[in-house]
Amino acid sequence: MSLHINADKNEVADTVLMPGDPLRAKYAANKFLENAICYNEVRGMYGFTGTYKGKRITIQGSGMGQPSIGIYAYELMNFFDVENVIRIGSCGAVQPEIELRDIIIAMTASTNGGNNKNTFKGMDFAPNANPDLFLKTINKAEEMKLNYHCGNILSSDNFYDDDPEIWKLWARFGILGIEMEASMLYTLAAKFKKRALAICTVSDSIVNETLLSSEEREKSFDEMILLALETSLEL
Repeated sequence: MSLHINADKNEVADTVLMPGDPLRAKYAANKFLENAICYNEVRGMYGFTGTYKGKRITIQGSGMGQPSIGIYAYELMNFFDVENVIRIGSCGAVQPEIELRDIIIAMTASTNGGNNKNTFKGMDFAPNANPDLFLKTINKAEEMKLNYHCGNILSSDNFYDDDPEIWKLWARFGILGIEMEASMLYTLAAKFKKRALAICTVSDSIVNETLLSSEEREKSFDEMILLALETSLEL
């Protein structure tokens, strides 16, 4: 029984796109899905199921941070038998060559959070994307001629860090961008033997101290959403 998703099992598709913002879930469902039906409004965390080019797709908000996506991804994978979860979020770039509106396809997700330490008794677990889903998304990004980067990202538990320079340490070891959810998603997918991937649009550059306007965000996020939807057609 799901405590946070008020839906019958057949109301959720095998493939789920997960933005952090529930209003982005509503926006994406209204713009890109046909015959979208809202199956969840519990705590304002909207979930919708409809079709994209004939394929049944669910778009479910996850909320901000690893504990929040941990709840919704857990319930989707464990109670609703979801097989594929694609996070569609935003991130801050920490490499100078990565520009605003670029897309990062996360091969792996490091973290400064405590969940994996707690789960693995103080040892380190290296969460990674499903290789097949990762490769399909890269191929689709090439077809769509998108500006994208692939590699390791950081899922941080701190939006406001007491050390404003800490990102430089992560950047020195090749981290591409910082967000707040992917590591938990990948860990749960490994636990339940599901396929997961995080795709993030660069909404700000921590290196250059620049960020997108609201209008630019809308256009850029559309490209990311379409990338996830087009990839979903092959699942």
